[in-house]
Amino acid sequence: MLTPHTPAPDFSLTDQNGVIHSLRDYRGKWVLMYFYPKDDTPGCTKQACAIRDSWAEFEKINCVVLGISTDGEKSHKKFEEKYALPFSLLADIEKKVVQAYGVWSPKKFMGREFLGTQRSSFLINPDGVIVKVYEKVKPELHAENVLSDLVALQA
Repeated sequence: MLTPHTPAPDFSLTDQNGVIHSLRDYRGKWVLMYFYPKDDTPGCTKQACAIRDSWAEFEKINCVVLGISTDGEKSHKKFEEKYALPFSLLADIEKKVVQAYGVWSPKKFMGREFLGTQRSSFLINPDGVIVKVYEKVKPELHAENVLSDLVALQA
């Protein structure tokens, strides 16, 4: 997993509407890049809705939010529409970005071991440098924690 003070690796991925997003396009803005396991599952829904419910705060601070999972565009579109999510969900179908950021790793569920996306986030400053890494994110508290950190970092 990448650490703070590391330049954030650039990438280009499509969102739920087929629009290509590259990290370099967001230079000059704060970026919360959050990796989540799967669209429309309980934890991922709580996390996305908490960010949605705090959306005005993210906009006020000029912070772009990019959700990334290995689900495809159609799955992301259904998830976005079902919960009225105001931010982009990026499809990392080829798993290049989850691997570049070190969040694709072994997981266990019901006694089964498999590779999957760790629920982790990276806060990237306007210069494209990772300033904070959030591991083992608590979905319902994540937006609040990030906003608190952003306020402190911008003070």
